[in-house]
Amino acid sequence: MEFSRRAFLKTVSVATAASVFGGCTSQWIGGSNNKKPNIIYILADDLGYGDLGCYGQRAIQTPNLDRMAAEGMRFSQHYAGSTVCAPSRCVLMTGLHTGHARIRGNRRMPLLSEDVTVAEQLKQAGYATGLVGKWGLGEPGTTGIPNRQGFDTFFGYLNQAHAHNYYPEYLWENEAKIRLNNVVEHMKTGYAKGVGGVATKRVEYSHDLFVEKALNFIDARKNAPFFLYLALTIPHANNEAGVKGMEVPDLGVYADKDWPQPQKGHAAMISRMDSDIGKIFDRLKTLGIDENTIVMFSSDNGPHAEGGNDPHFNDSNGPLRGIKRDLYEGGIRVPFIVRWPGKVKAGSESGHVSGFQDVLPTCAEIVGMHVPDDIDGISFVPTLLETGKQRQHAYLYWEFHEQGSKQAVRMGQWKAVRLNVTKKPDGPIELYDLSKDMGEEENIAAEHPQIIEEMESIMKDARTSNEVFKLLPSEHKKK
Repeated sequence: MEFSRRAFLKTVSVATAASVFGGCTSQWIGGSNNKKPNIIYILADDLGYGDLGCYGQRAIQTPNLDRMAAEGMRFSQHYAGSTVCAPSRCVLMTGLHTGHARIRGNRRMPLLSEDVTVAEQLKQAGYATGLVGKWGLGEPGTTGIPNRQGFDTFFGYLNQAHAHNYYPEYLWENEAKIRLNNVVEHMKTGYAKGVGGVATKRVEYSHDLFVEKALNFIDARKNAPFFLYLALTIPHANNEAGVKGMEVPDLGVYADKDWPQPQKGHAAMISRMDSDIGKIFDRLKTLGIDENTIVMFSSDNGPHAEGGNDPHFNDSNGPLRGIKRDLYEGGIRVPFIVRWPGKVKAGSESGHVSGFQDVLPTCAEIVGMHVPDDIDGISFVPTLLETGKQRQHAYLYWEFHEQGSKQAVRMGQWKAVRLNVTKKPDGPIELYDLSKDMGEEENIAAEHPQIIEEMESIMKDARTSNEVFKLLPSEHKKK
């Protein structure tokens, strides 16, 4: 992207930013106390569209998230940035979809200095910014670490393979390693070499540490506006642990279920997360800042089939087709709940088509900053507050650089998917009418050649290459 906002926001003062970008740090969508609202964004890891009670789940108990939906707005057509973790989180942080984002696959590559994150935007608006949990957008010592991307404080995992292990030997606090009392046998080969592993002595469960740190962050900043990005690892599997990869200290209410052990672990992880999110809401009320705090909850992609987990056992993808690593709906359509007492209508639902790229401009509008022009996201504040006219996306675009490369486009009611792009750059495009076929069961491409032609054009024009993710073969061919 051009110099404009990206390099500039790294150095300007809050007052200068407000002046240049047309925003005013004294004008925001505040509460009755006229204070800037706190923002908490909670991200689950590999949680499916159907894993919560408020999205149709019947076997796994999620009373706190169900109550969050009852007290706020539940989105039915919200999309992750990608179908795996690192690119999805890159989209969330930068407001750029995977045709423009720097990180488009699970590679160990960092965000660069010129990239601007939602944390940097909010920092310019006077917010204290904290990240607790999983990052995945920069290794130690690189330009991509959280403290160099707008976060005042960070506690958690830098590397996504390291984050597979819920009982790690260490976590990062800012730029320092914090040693834990676990003992780990690390992987000696492969993707997770040196960082991923399986604990032989389990003492400290990382998720529990994250919840404690999140509550401490809220306590310490209760008197000034803050942004907390709580990037939990539940219910991701420890891939290196094989069929025992659903790591959780206890199975809770699922211990006596007549289920396979991994399914008990999967359910227990989700209910543990739900209980801890309840603790966060309780703390906000205790501190008297509940009504001045907007809380968002989502998942980075669809449900997984790793660590012995069967995503179909408890219908984790609900009515959707596909799971993690698919660009069908089950891989990218995710739960999204927003709660803001007195602002977001309780018990409301929205079919607004939105995605991770929309979080940055939404936060910018909430705090009174100019919504950036050079990103792919659109603020959904009008939908949240049910006021004004909500802008719509002309389309949403995804590309995925594994399994032969894939592309997908959501345009209105239509969903297009192209598989095996590497081998078949001009291969067939599948087409589904989501208004009639949410489960993408009937490919109707042959009946709509004009829509296919438009989708093909979007797939070629919606992306630019970068130093790692080059032009797709179809674009090489057209040059």
